[in-house]
Amino acid sequence: MSKKNILVLCTGNSCRSQLAEGYLRYFAGEKANIYSAGIETHGVNPKAIQVMAEDHIDISKHTSNHVDEYIGIPFDQVITVCDNANEACPFFPGKVERFHENFPDPAKATGAPDEVMDEFRRVRDLIKVYAADFVQDHVKN
Repeated sequence: MSKKNILVLCTGNSCRSQLAEGYLRYFAGEKANIYSAGIETHGVNPKAIQVMAEDHIDISKHTSNHVDEYIGIPFDQVITVCDNANEACPFFPGKVERFHENFPDPAKATGAPDEVMDEFRRVRDLIKVYAADFVQDHVKN
């Protein structure tokens, strides 16, 4: 059986989709090709890189990509991780399973620097659980 192609889609491909890509790659291993993209591109958020490094996952080489860059890839599954991306998600040809989970945007966190980082960690942990469950339930050998 061939590997599944999975796309994680968010508004700017800077935080939530980057966290999800990192964890899906970690949990799926060789069972899937994981991509992430945005309806727009905002660059990878340095705080997202930092909180993933705290959990021993390196996303520092990730890039912020526009969904149109992947138009030629036959995706098996598309996961939208924010309501905006879910509403603006383009049509993907073929039999594509769609999944949606609206995670809070840690980039919008306010307060002292440690409070902002706590919000990044909280969202990271929510996405980690989601990614682990997703791979267990939807990515088979």
